[in-house]
Amino acid sequence: NFATSKPLYATSPLRCHVNYVVLDSDWEAEFARVAEAHPQVLSYVKNQGLAFEVPYRDGMIQHRYIPDYIVRLDDGHVVDGAPDPLNVVVEIKGFRRTDAQLKAETMRKLWVPGVNNLGGFGRWAFAEFTDLFEIEAAFARLVRDVTEGNS
Repeated sequence: NFATSKPLYATSPLRCHVNYVVLDSDWEAEFARVAEAHPQVLSYVKNQGLAFEVPYRDGMIQHRYIPDYIVRLDDGHVVDGAPDPLNVVVEIKGFRRTDAQLKAETMRKLWVPGVNNLGGFGRWAFAEFTDLFEIEAAFARLVRDVTEGNS
């Protein structure tokens, strides 16, 4: 529960436990539409007011990265006969400054391998979408690639 003056996207209660996505850009609205429409998305949430953040460094300076979305995918992975969804941290980024590159590198090389190695928190991946007109196709490729990896 928090207040915002930003635009909102009303979510489906079948896909999101939060009633609105707080939009930082039209790109984020497009991703919410794509996530809600994809049949393999079990659930998703905009990381707004959830306190999910990842530490990263720029040289010797410590920063906090707050990813845009978390998506749970049915990628066909099964453990002990039960579905084991893939959690995907999603970043929507138009212009990539140096800090965006550091955040993505931290996620791919440190955070995702680290949390997956710990176990007990599910399986995790990271995806970054950088082209508004390709979000739907790029997300479909991501789902296809992770699903084929579990066949």
